[in-house]
Amino acid sequence: MMKKRSALLFVILGLLGGSLLTLVLMTYPGITSQAAPGEGLLASVTGSSQQKNDMKKIETAMDLISRNYYKEVDRTKLIDGAINGMMESLGDPYSNYMAQETAAQFEESIEGSFTGIGAEVSSKDGYVVVVSPIKGSPAEKAGIRAKDIILSVNGESLQGLELNKAVNKIRGPKGSEAKVQVKRAGSTEPIEFTIVRDDIDLETVYAHMEDGGIGVINITQFSMNTGERFKEELAKLEKQNMKGLIIDVRNDPGGVLQVVIDIAEQFVPKGKVIVQVEDKNGKKEQSKSSGSAKPYPITVLMNKGSASASEILAGALQQSAGATLVGENSFGKGTVQTSYDKQMGDGSLLKITIAKWLTPNGDWIHEKGIKPDIAVNQPDYFSVAPINKEKLPLKYDSNSTDVKSAQTMLRGLDFKPDRVDGYYDQKTEEAVKAFQKKKGIQVTGQIDEKTAESLEASLIERIANPQYDAQLKRAIENVSKDISSAVSKP
Repeated sequence: MMKKRSALLFVILGLLGGSLLTLVLMTYPGITSQAAPGEGLLASVTGSSQQKNDMKKIETAMDLISRNYYKEVDRTKLIDGAINGMMESLGDPYSNYMAQETAAQFEESIEGSFTGIGAEVSSKDGYVVVVSPIKGSPAEKAGIRAKDIILSVNGESLQGLELNKAVNKIRGPKGSEAKVQVKRAGSTEPIEFTIVRDDIDLETVYAHMEDGGIGVINITQFSMNTGERFKEELAKLEKQNMKGLIIDVRNDPGGVLQVVIDIAEQFVPKGKVIVQVEDKNGKKEQSKSSGSAKPYPITVLMNKGSASASEILAGALQQSAGATLVGENSFGKGTVQTSYDKQMGDGSLLKITIAKWLTPNGDWIHEKGIKPDIAVNQPDYFSVAPINKEKLPLKYDSNSTDVKSAQTMLRGLDFKPDRVDGYYDQKTEEAVKAFQKKKGIQVTGQIDEKTAESLEASLIERIANPQYDAQLKRAIENVSKDISSAVSKP
């Protein structure tokens, strides 16, 4: 189901490039989200001798390079490089510059579907870091996880590259392969994923009803249409006599500030604070709810890929609506960005951090995240590294991180090797034989390419099955208990 969405939301790895953001798309008290065309530094040069000197210095540098460099100089590249340098000097991974081509692709994503591997990324210390894979995307299906550091794509290193340039190396047509090498915490060696690029699903809200009248709404990102879609799905669940609600924002990288406020208002009592925005001068503006509370209990599911607008929703519902947070510590992104395109005058675009946001209680969660009320981690096999196909076969008496991955997969699929330390013992061999027999693969006790691919495919299928989702199951238990407590009250 394709819905209209804003381009000013998030960045699709493999298509555009950029960074995580909670974007202002409204006139917020105390915050100027867009300057008028012609305003800003260039228009105010005449107002300050220092500004005149600054501009003269830049022009002189460009002139010296153009006149004296031993090769022909592309002035457009010089200007783009200068602006990129200014943005990088801020030391803020969420403020960046998009040249004409990248900005045009960014804008083109407003209406249609687009192709990529599907992940939200940011830049930190010269590395491309995954914030979260997008639900249902090739990146998620392949096993890319939040906090993964992308080292290279198709053999080309991304280290030290400006983020848009790094992401452009991952771009490519639908059906083409991107061999992505990542560094993951807990793994001693880089992990390689072969990801087939595809169209990215633009739907942002999914809902269903669990037993006991417990509704579940999954929000994948806060796009311009997400608020309306959320209201539609919530109304459908309430018509089915819903008794409790789970809002799932796991791996939701964020989106538009006003959209998350609109959703929060449906649960936060009138007059209570949803979020606070603080500008560079320390002036705080509160967004207070004009809505009302719901008569049923609410639980929010989150993980380390829940960022930005997702964290705003989690903080608002926890602190102002009495909701319970279940899952993992969130990502920790507490700043607000806005985008400037008209002011640039040539189709390029600047995205700038303009403020920080605080929870209703005044907490700034930046680089810390929000702690869940009930901490629940998924089983180890949810984040297991894929098996390196170039180091096959794996067999008895070998010892490696690939063997450890295989053992973790086998245990997750109930084939029970007696260890997961990377040593290929007799029990591991027996578990492999049992798996091969069940899958109709030649029974050798060794992990060849066919066995490795079957292991990974079986594991992906299990991870996608809600029956094995420990976090969702715990959230359902919590809502069920809250429903029972409400019923037992006189």
